[in-house]
Amino acid sequence: MPIVNVEETVKSPFDYVVIGGGTAGLTVAARLSEDPSVKVLVLEAGEENLNDPLIEVPAQFLRTFGNPKYDWAFPVVKQKHANNIEHMWQRGKGLGGSSGMNFFAWIKPPAEDINAYEKLGNRGWNWAEYEKYSKRSETFHPPTKEQTDLYPHKFIVEHRGTTGPIQVAISHSVHTLDELFQETMVNKGLKEVDDPYDGDMTGTWIASSSIDPRTWTRSYSANTYLVPNLKRENLSVLTGAYVSKVLLNESEGNDDRIVNGVEFIHDGTKHKVMVDKEVILSAGSIKSPQILELSGIGNPDILEPLGIKVEISLPGVGENVQEHYGCPVTFELDPKIPHETLDFLRDPEYAAKQIELHALGKGAFRKGLTSFAYFPLTAIDRSEALRIISQAEEEVKALEKSGTLRPGIKEQLDIQLDILKDEKVPDCEIVVMPFFASRAVAPEPGKLYTTLVGILNHPMSRGTIHIQSSDPLLNPTIDPHYLESETDLEVLAQHVKFIKSLADTEPWKSGIIRETDPGEHLKTDNEIKEYVKNCIATIWHTTGSCSMLPREKEGVVDYNLKVYGTKNLRVVDLSVLPLQIAAHTQATAYFVGEKGENTR
Repeated sequence: MPIVNVEETVKSPFDYVVIGGGTAGLTVAARLSEDPSVKVLVLEAGEENLNDPLIEVPAQFLRTFGNPKYDWAFPVVKQKHANNIEHMWQRGKGLGGSSGMNFFAWIKPPAEDINAYEKLGNRGWNWAEYEKYSKRSETFHPPTKEQTDLYPHKFIVEHRGTTGPIQVAISHSVHTLDELFQETMVNKGLKEVDDPYDGDMTGTWIASSSIDPRTWTRSYSANTYLVPNLKRENLSVLTGAYVSKVLLNESEGNDDRIVNGVEFIHDGTKHKVMVDKEVILSAGSIKSPQILELSGIGNPDILEPLGIKVEISLPGVGENVQEHYGCPVTFELDPKIPHETLDFLRDPEYAAKQIELHALGKGAFRKGLTSFAYFPLTAIDRSEALRIISQAEEEVKALEKSGTLRPGIKEQLDIQLDILKDEKVPDCEIVVMPFFASRAVAPEPGKLYTTLVGILNHPMSRGTIHIQSSDPLLNPTIDPHYLESETDLEVLAQHVKFIKSLADTEPWKSGIIRETDPGEHLKTDNEIKEYVKNCIATIWHTTGSCSMLPREKEGVVDYNLKVYGTKNLRVVDLSVLPLQIAAHTQATAYFVGEKGENTR
């Protein structure tokens, strides 16, 4: 059935209603509708946006990044003070969600990060399950001869999926920059990793991307899980449907509640669709807790002052929020090396020519992010790392003694401390942006740049996402509590120091002209920490707001992803992950969708 209208949606019940047509939501919907005996409806807040070249053509992110029409997760940020930023996030802007608005990076976390979920009480959430379901989502394509003639790409097919909907390949790259960075990382003592997709990704390596090399276009949930299945009579999609709440049956003593429908707004009018079996909430880490709270599921201290009747008391809704965030360091490249960075795309004539070439399967618009390094804190400066680890242990002890820790957080922090101490597991990340990506200064015409971004992977700080009104059209308030933990500040400062130190390491030293931003004048620890405080930016990888934990530990869902206190409401998106991972989250969102469909 094609994308439907609202009249078709509300005239009869569906077996399953999926709230959110994003990464995990479309994965679940496609898998559920493989059974022709059930009817599945997807309610998506954004509009139909299939075949949009600004979404599907690689390297277009350079030109659209920050444009709210296309970057669905770009926040309007109001700085309140250093450790408390209020984000008013915009609505999702179409089918595919974050899988259509990311930098294509296809990265899987270290096994230890996934095994941590089982340690927290979630049976069956371990690396073996991750490997099984993530492979189910992907089809890997080896690099082409054109690529291997330029760079000696390595891979191990056994680590990859070969039959899944998402097409995965190593994107075309600025191979000269890859050579410069990778060799420098090895000279800094990092291990060269041939293929980081087996649960051991500590070292320096070339990443794959969610790109179909047959067309060199984005492969994402909308054009892989949805479009090939739109002819299914039992699958319906309604766009422009902004969900305001799930509808619960009347309470009968202490029995778990049944969700019998979903209320949504379409063209300014409220509608209801009824459900016979299950509602799957896949609105993402920002909107899923909002919808639960609007439905009366959450912390009474949040809901009652807003006049919302408490249907199910779950204080963990909107808590335990964890986000990747990082700081950039930009270098001007030596023109003696013929780098073809994406800086050339600032020239309209060059960009227009590259669009023509892309139609022929050629040109710069096939390029993506390729060079990454993940490593333990001790790889930067061992003595400083040991000091920071000791400080982190004391920080956790002080928090425990203060009595301010929310239930379940101590166990999480203990796992994070173990990972911080483990020299085989990465805490630090550097991603190479093959273009100028500084926010503080402007690029000079005719010059070529690269920006290295250091990213905090396992933040100890915990944020919140809560409604500020009973109005479903008013976005929730996000308080990420960035850098509330002194350890987070210290670790990010170490990232910046490490990146700046590359200017003294060959071949990077000979391959650059200068550090453009923040500049060589920033040298002392205090100067670098101040820079971190002023430069941090979200990486749009929010997790934890509907954490999968025991209920007494402020869990929102159990290990089957069922919302506590309900019989047929599940959350299937990144919000259920109780601990952040050392990886960009796209591949993991598909894993959650694939496994979530199999936990019923």
